[in-house]
Amino acid sequence: MTATQNAPTTASDSAERRYATVNPFTGETEKEFPFTETSEIDGIIGTAHSAYQEWRERSVEERAAVVQRAAELIDERIMDYAALVTKEMGKRRDEAFGELFICSMILKYYAANGAKFLEPTPIEPMMGGGEALIETKPVGVLFAIEPWNFPFYQVVRVAGPNLVLGNTVILKHSEITPQCAVAIEQLFIDAGAPAGVLTNTFLRIADVEQVIADPRIQGVTLTGSERAGSSVAALAGKHLKKSVLELGGSDPFIVLDADDMEATVKAATAGRMQNTGQACTASKRLIVTEQHFDSFVEGLKQAFTTFAPGDPADPETSLAPMSSERAAADLQAQIQDAIDKGATVVAGGKRPEHAGAFVEATILTDVTPDMRAYREELFGPAAVVYKVKDADEAVALANDSDFGLGATVMSSDLDRARSVAEKLEAGMVWINQPTGSSPELPFGGIKRSGYGRELSELAMFEFANRRLLRTIPVKKAEKPQAG
Repeated sequence: MTATQNAPTTASDSAERRYATVNPFTGETEKEFPFTETSEIDGIIGTAHSAYQEWRERSVEERAAVVQRAAELIDERIMDYAALVTKEMGKRRDEAFGELFICSMILKYYAANGAKFLEPTPIEPMMGGGEALIETKPVGVLFAIEPWNFPFYQVVRVAGPNLVLGNTVILKHSEITPQCAVAIEQLFIDAGAPAGVLTNTFLRIADVEQVIADPRIQGVTLTGSERAGSSVAALAGKHLKKSVLELGGSDPFIVLDADDMEATVKAATAGRMQNTGQACTASKRLIVTEQHFDSFVEGLKQAFTTFAPGDPADPETSLAPMSSERAAADLQAQIQDAIDKGATVVAGGKRPEHAGAFVEATILTDVTPDMRAYREELFGPAAVVYKVKDADEAVALANDSDFGLGATVMSSDLDRARSVAEKLEAGMVWINQPTGSSPELPFGGIKRSGYGRELSELAMFEFANRRLLRTIPVKKAEKPQAG
């Protein structure tokens, strides 16, 4: 994802940043928070490390019970948390409820299945006699750098598996969602987690290396921009720390055929416009075979022109503001670059005459490789539609990307769809449904979309000591024969 608020900056840029709730619908600054002082960092890490020493000694069932209780508290507080998400980053209210619902699902999933995932695995057959087991043990304190677009979900998908495993987490959230960050820390405290198990900080960018470099930090995970990921990966490598990166994508949505064009357009619209297009797995490049192109574009145009800007807290609103004025201006610059270089605007293309960080729901065609929209991730309500001759050309275009997060293939012929899916360079491929997320499904990408996996059983092993335990029976000495 293009989470510019978490991208490394120059010292002068960083000095202008602040942790603040700036309502993207009204533009008003509602609350500000002071930075965590550099002098406090050692103590914060010390508390998290001490918490780890105690937390890892608890049984997995005890840790899971805390995570389960956190899920129950989300269910109880969903109205308040949803309002907070809407206020801080402009998410439509029903989508805020959806985010929190999946957060509860994720925590319940690890609470229910964590013990099973952590059971030792025997190595069989065992050469040389005896036995060998692969054990899964926690490693220590993790540093999580998380973005604004799903302010609860992004943190929960790190916290769920790792807290059940026995690790502890220090959080640096986005500067534009500070109240969500505070609420998440309090959530786990209220669920029974000792102080230090999940700690929120309001760190300056300049202090990130101090955290990563600390020998008590055993891993770092980031969801954010390519620039942020490159910087954090370099620091993690320098200090020999394991890292997991989710850096967004430009997911292809391939339409091979469409027996039901209305359903196909509906899926594409949902895939592109979820969270006002501010999702790393959004269907950003719509690739359609030529015999279906015109009808698809016409249907998409009809769908996109129904999106109207409004208050994201109003259940009748169809188009919410983007997360910030900066995000809206960045997207509009990408759209305008394509227009200036000859792209066709099928719908939208402008900032509406409406207060707030809005960009019209936009459809572009005739996008060429010299345009920013061809290579860059469009992180907002803008879709690019391409016409291709056949499945082979669709695959070639889909793979002509620096990203490799998710992909979708639409076809009534499942064998044909699977054949195309096999050739796609992506960490996740969905057939007849836009890329999504569910607790039991691994989430992550390849190429410049990052590395590592979150969610599913795999998430339990990213920051774990997969320890070998080898046992050789002691041979008893033979007693000497009498006489």
